[in-house]
Amino acid sequence: MASERESIHGQWSSRLAFILAATGSAVGLGNIWKFPYIAGENGGGAFVLVYLLCIGIIGIPIMMAEVLVGRRGRQSPINTMRTLAAEEGAGKYWRLLGWAGVLAGFLILSYYSVIAGWAMSYVFRTGSGLFTGLTADGVQSIFNNLISDPERLLAWHTLFMVMTMIIVARGVRNGLERAVKFLMPILFVILFVLVGYAWNSGAFDEGVKFLFQPDFGALTANGVLIAMGHAFFTLSLGMGAIMVYGSYLPGDASIAKTSIAVSLMDTTVALLAGLAIFPIVFANGLEPGAGPGLIFQTLPIAFGHMQYGAFFGMLFFVLLVFAAWSSSISLIEPAVAWLVENKGMTRVYASIVAGFATWFTGLLTVLSFNLWSEVKLLSMIEVFEDYTVFDLLDYLTANIMLPLGGLLIAIFAAWKMSRASSVDELGMGDRFFYRLWRFLVRYITPIAVIIVFLNAVSLI
Repeated sequence: MASERESIHGQWSSRLAFILAATGSAVGLGNIWKFPYIAGENGGGAFVLVYLLCIGIIGIPIMMAEVLVGRRGRQSPINTMRTLAAEEGAGKYWRLLGWAGVLAGFLILSYYSVIAGWAMSYVFRTGSGLFTGLTADGVQSIFNNLISDPERLLAWHTLFMVMTMIIVARGVRNGLERAVKFLMPILFVILFVLVGYAWNSGAFDEGVKFLFQPDFGALTANGVLIAMGHAFFTLSLGMGAIMVYGSYLPGDASIAKTSIAVSLMDTTVALLAGLAIFPIVFANGLEPGAGPGLIFQTLPIAFGHMQYGAFFGMLFFVLLVFAAWSSSISLIEPAVAWLVENKGMTRVYASIVAGFATWFTGLLTVLSFNLWSEVKLLSMIEVFEDYTVFDLLDYLTANIMLPLGGLLIAIFAAWKMSRASSVDELGMGDRFFYRLWRFLVRYITPIAVIIVFLNAVSLI
């Protein structure tokens, strides 16, 4: 039985360890930074309802498929796909899916680290009371000064990458598992403290109403597609992270129960972030649909005008850093695992090599906000005429690589792997819930992902 393979990297000590690690991978800037503002832009409660539905029909089935494939292969995504493609009689080109996942994680971390650096800088800026009493123009000026200074961005980017690689270098149990067992409980504690703070803001009821009372009149067809896309992206699917984490999952752990638990925890974080943010936004007369600037340009105004705002603002950005940190270790783990398996490197040396390559690529993003802000590599194409290098990296990974990766994982698990292999690995028996999963991942999920993909590339 293929699941009897053992990973040379070790495995999680328990199912709970995997749940915390996978939740750490899934919970990132997308939950705390992106979800609140896209919910705000798309009518709040109705959007949340569609999002939750999409988690069930898209997110969970693909996560189960990715964990299934990972545990079956017990190797890095590249070697897993090569091994399983041979065992299942699939074409040799399926190994490219592993390469695509590793590359996607690598590219995402290269710019993710820079954005995480912003959050780190804001921990100190907010905690020092820098935003106290400032107007919107003052906050905007501080943000612009940050991103226009390449040396400062480079310093924060470097620090965050060093923090990430120190954990990854320590291995599965001593590094990844210890980190998430520390980071995830603290993340939830901070979230609950911030929700308690928002409770006393004077506009908590308004925030709850906005987040949970559906207004379908405010939900457009594009809003539905955005909800579908975010349900897919928020779980870290299609980039090799969940596959490599699945390869460390004990053989007796239920993939279905584990995937559902991770999805529920990830969704809970996103909703708690909304409960922490929207009451503060409403209490200060700010706009809930403020877009990407909600975190770095809108909320500092609110914290700067609230009692104890400096402390709780600092706490909020500490939350952002912890969420980004727990995600970053999963983004680089597939590359490190492959270097150890294929190049005979020690884990420490592999972490240094992968970390340096990611850090170096991140310089493209650092410079995109200042010295290279006018560099538009694809300006000859109308759609990309205003895209910086950072914009292109973000578009390539989020809109093309991840949906295609998730789609191909679903196809491989449901169409290329034998029914016997998936029944064996999922451990549910060939009964109702297995058949439901197989139906969703064979038909419903691929169609949904294709729709998301076509919308993301502006074809529908």
